[in-house]
Amino acid sequence: MNLFDFFRASKKQSSASVAKERLQIIVAHERGQRSTPDYLPALQQELLEVIRKYVNIGNDDVQVALENQGSCSILELNITLPDR
Repeated sequence: MNLFDFFRASKKQSSASVAKERLQIIVAHERGQRSTPDYLPALQQELLEVIRKYVNIGNDDVQVALENQGSCSILELNITLPDR
């Protein structure tokens, strides 16, 4: 084995590692394109269950939204409570 062959072989990546890097780029790009995270529906359901321990409310009485403003994310929670 030639010394130059050693350096040429170390620079060449396997097709699996190239595919993995490309997939990571695609996944990162897709995550950046999504407007709402995956956890919002679960968060809304858990909040609904906790509030129901104290107040009788319907499924549509709790609204959760996430808004991005530059580098800041704002989580907005609206709860419609019944009149006493």
